Order: sequence, then C-alpha cells, then structure tokens
Amino acid sequence: MAPLRIGYVREHFCSPLLQFEADDKSETFTLVECPSIALTDPLISGIAKGSQAYKLVGSYVSTPLNWAVITGKDTPYKTIADLKGTTLGISRPGSGSQTMAYVMALQQQWPTDDVKFQVNNDIHNLVASVNDGSTSAFMWEWFTTKPWQDRGEVRFIGSVPTPWPSWMIAAHPTRAANDALTAFLSSLSKYVTAFDNEQSRASRNVPFIKEKFGYPEEDIKAWMATVGYPSDCGSVSEKVVKETLSTLEKAGVVKTADGGFDIKTFVNTDVAKLI
Repeated sequence: MAPLRIGYVREHFCSPLLQFEADDKSETFTLVECPSIALTDPLISGIAKGSQAYKLVGSYVSTPLNWAVITGKDTPYKTIADLKGTTLGISRPGSGSQTMAYVMALQQQWPTDDVKFQVNNDIHNLVASVNDGSTSAFMWEWFTTKPWQDRGEVRFIGSVPTPWPSWMIAAHPTRAANDALTAFLSSLSKYVTAFDNEQSRASRNVPFIKEKFGYPEEDIKAWMATVGYPSDCGSVSEKVVKETLSTLEKAGVVKTADGGFDIKTFVNTDVAKLI
C-alpha cells in the first residue's frame, strides 16, 4: 500500500505530527508542506458550499486559535474599532483570515456585507500591504506572526480567538483508504497524547519547538499554556460542526441548505467516530 500523503503547515501546532514522522521508520506516510492549508472553519465552509474534494475524518487541536489583528508600524490605527470601513488583507477568498475578519465584524457589530478585502496570498505580502497602505490590517495566528512585531515591522492592535477548535483533519473520500486513515489517526493520537501530557509540557516540548521553529522560550511557554489537543484524533464532534456552521451563517460565509445540513455530508463516518 502506498504511503499516505499528509498535507501540513510548518508551524508549532504540528509538533506532535513532526515527532510522529521522525519515529515512522516503516514510512507509512509522507508529509507534504501546504502553506495555505485550511483550518476548521474553511474546511467546514468549503463542504457547506458544495466541495466534494474532502470530508472530515478527525480532530487535531481542541482549543481555539488566537488570531492577532495586525497593522503597519506607522499606521494611525490603534484599536480594532478604528478599522471600520477600511480594506483588510486576506491570504485568499474563503481562508481563515477572511472568515475571522467576518467574525471580528460580528463582534464589532459592523455589517458583514460591507467588509472590504484585498487578496495578498501570503504572510510576506500581507505585512507589506499594511505598511504600504493598501490595507489597514490583516489577521493571522498570534505566535506565528509575533516575530514580525518583535522586529518592529508590524503592530498588534487586538486579537480574536476562534469560536471553534482550531484544527480538524480532512481527507479525500476515495484517494485515501479508510483502513490506512484509521491506523494513521490511531497512531497520531498516541503522539498527541504524549505531547499534551504534563511531563512533556514541562520538559521535552519547549526545546523541541525551539529547535524546529526558533521561537523564544517565553513565547513557546506562553503558547503551551493556551493550547490543548484531543485524546482521540479519530473523532469529530457533531456539536462543533453544527456550532461552526451557525457562526459562519451569521457571518454571511455560508447559507443553510433547504432542510438544513446533514452531518454526514461533512464527516466520513466510515473513518471518524461521531461524538
């Protein structure tokens, strides 16, 4: 059987996956770096909009993702409220950076159909856009973008945590064999549990993340205090899917189908345990 090809983004959240890869001597899977990999909300909204390219097969991070609201080093914006009516930078349509801008608009009681966007593809172009004035701000995960703030290239003016757990696991409905996915998720759960336990948090995790990503120890420890992982990566919460859909609908990102959404449209229940 050919190894599974697992798309991932090279960020601190993927540390348990990287530890799993390092120990996978039989090479049951290979990692494929995908800088624009989707988070929980784009995965769910994509299916809601009709994509049949994937279904949810598991869960990866059980805590919210903290999105920093980031502006340029010399802009006049001091608070999130100052951004009303301006153009926000996003990586691509339908991305988490766009969805969370809608969530921010809901929190600020701005009309979501009046939020303007400029697509800038990646973090480097987003940073450039807030400094050249083509956008007012953009949103990205707090600790990933903190080095730009530490170097004085941008400023953080607020944050918006996701109303849902940040990372889920999705797979193509037919390209990946169900038994291979089930085995992968079972093994991944062991690495996630090992990474998430108290002893690893106090010892192994910090030097591992520092070596892999170069973050300062104080930032790693601050992040570790906020992140949690599921005990079973092979399960999907029906409540999480439904509540995410509800928020996305309020934000104007998706529209409820006639008769409502069927949970089995979103989850491959031949692989994932629906809880």
